[in-house]
Amino acid sequence: KGKYLSKKSDMQSLKEYHRNERIKIEKCNILLWNVAFPKFIYHFKEATLSTTQPIRSKQLLHDFKEYYLTKQPNSRNYTLILIGLNTALRINDILHLTWGDVYCTEHSRFYTHLLITEKKTEKETRILINRELQETLLSYRKTQTSIADTDYLFPSPRKADSPLSRYQAYRIVRKAAEAVGIEDVIRCHSLRKTFGYHAWKMGTPPALLMEIYNHSSFQITKHYLGIEQDDKDAVFRDIQL
Repeated sequence: KGKYLSKKSDMQSLKEYHRNERIKIEKCNILLWNVAFPKFIYHFKEATLSTTQPIRSKQLLHDFKEYYLTKQPNSRNYTLILIGLNTALRINDILHLTWGDVYCTEHSRFYTHLLITEKKTEKETRILINRELQETLLSYRKTQTSIADTDYLFPSPRKADSPLSRYQAYRIVRKAAEAVGIEDVIRCHSLRKTFGYHAWKMGTPPALLMEIYNHSSFQITKHYLGIEQDDKDAVFRDIQL
């Protein structure tokens, strides 16, 4: 009887041990998911934003734009890049645009402005659809069939009711950048930064760019502009008092 109780007690101790070990593992998993993983994502995004560059050279920018128009003609890819460069929208907002956002079916014409609520900031923004972008959208629309207002501008090749993925958009941008010899780190976010850089070079006040970008601080906008020493030197070179 004593041996039986001893074995039973050992079994209970073993079960208790395994139960405690499972609790420890679950706590570790919770810690990793709630603390370590978010930190990893945060630092990954920070690293991405800090290395992503605008396309500064006007010649390289021209070649980059023209790649999917003349070198490897693709109306979808060309339109995607033109929207990114001319609206300064984040890629996630671009990919979720529908034809109803840009085209008025009732009057058979494009809207003068794009009105959307940004997914990241949840702020409403109103953006002029300039003439070049309207012409590009018109050419792209002619390549489509049976367009509904709810259709995505850039649908997934696999699922028409889903937008193109961010990774696919990245590949489109990266391929064009590499093909024309851009050595800087170019990603989808580069389109947004390129808009700001060239707007600033044309004399747009940084405070206005901050408003266009819907940034919460001027420091973020300064970071976006990608100002280099050459840009600073040009100021001192041009101002001779």
